[in-house]
Amino acid sequence: MGSAVDAEGEPNAQGDREHGHGDGHDGDGGHDPPAPEDWPRGFGEASWWPLVTAVGIAGLYFGVALVLLARGDDPLVGRRLPPVVLVGGTALFLAGLYGWTYHGFVRSYWERAEPAVGEAIDLRWGMVLFLATDVMTFSAGFVYYFFVRTGSWPPGELPPLLSSLVLVNTAVLIASSVTLHIAHEGIRDGHRRRFLALLGLTVLLGLVFVGGQLLEYYELLVVEGTGVTDVFGSAFFALTGLHGLHVGLGVALLSIVFVRALAGQFSTERHTAVSTVSMYWHFVDLVWVILVATLYVGSVA
Repeated sequence: MGSAVDAEGEPNAQGDREHGHGDGHDGDGGHDPPAPEDWPRGFGEASWWPLVTAVGIAGLYFGVALVLLARGDDPLVGRRLPPVVLVGGTALFLAGLYGWTYHGFVRSYWERAEPAVGEAIDLRWGMVLFLATDVMTFSAGFVYYFFVRTGSWPPGELPPLLSSLVLVNTAVLIASSVTLHIAHEGIRDGHRRRFLALLGLTVLLGLVFVGGQLLEYYELLVVEGTGVTDVFGSAFFALTGLHGLHVGLGVALLSIVFVRALAGQFSTERHTAVSTVSMYWHFVDLVWVILVATLYVGSVA
């Protein structure tokens, strides 16, 4: 990545040396952000993976919208197109996310020691910027909900939201933040067994939370018959569904970190991936606490 290319499109080693770009394996600390090689090749430091990811997530959201429009006795769209768009967008999003993450960070990290101090800081700041965009995304949903609350409340009969299932799920997610924090401290202090045990427990707690949210959705949608497109349901399911998507992604990231931990990829000096994923998971947990206070407790206040 970042290599100069000659007229035939082949990498120019002299251009690499002049611009200070290495291949990340020559021992001089060289690194070619954001990926160790171009995709597609010959595009300098350009990468198509972010674009693929963005198109995929757009397809996912568009597919969900089409699914809603295909419901009812007089649907606005046919029933065949929505699942195709939804599944295709999800697959494209996951493929783009995999390619972006792997080529940008994982591939070179598997083959060399802990990144240089400056590079590790860059990765952490990259996560901070990502979380800042996530704050804006969730804020848009909360603005809509608060706008709804300015009218007559409640807008019809609300389902029983603050159940024992929600309370247990909240306790599970908060506990997962605690176990992840202690696991992170464990690898930083050289306690490998503690790190592996608590990291594995964090993944398990994350899966329990996802299962609990699916059970909650079943109770609300199937048993209670809560509307998805009415005033309250549109805000509730949009916010909790977006959060559930983040938790699912977080469980996937934690699982990857856990597999790498089993392979001995982390140590007291090498735990940048653990730090960045921990930042993401703690953010997701904080958003859930705000959701519970706003949607579940606030809806009946």
